[in-house]
Amino acid sequence: MSAAGLAQLGISTVIFMFAAAAAKSWTLAPSNVRLVLVLALYTAGNLIMLRLIREFGMGVALSLSGVIQLAAVNLVAFAWFGERVNLVQGTGIVVALAAIALITIGPYISPR
Repeated sequence: MSAAGLAQLGISTVIFMFAAAAAKSWTLAPSNVRLVLVLALYTAGNLIMLRLIREFGMGVALSLSGVIQLAAVNLVAFAWFGERVNLVQGTGIVVALAAIALITIGPYISPR
């Protein structure tokens, strides 16, 4: 994984966090301005993802992005919007985070 790729992954995660927060805000108080913002943010995040798919491959890029977004968006949901999950859902989140660790360190601990 290159430093540029990791930076792009971080940028896309931040964009997707803002997009998710904007989407939640839109659901609470719909407006055309919020809808356009949500669409623009998700479009920008997905354009970055296209570059990451080229660099890391589809499976790794989408898996990394999906799980990192899962953690980041849940932090926003819990901290900003006061949402909660039950034990089974929380366990799923923890297992997903373990998956990202395995995907990230996998190439370093096993031969290709």
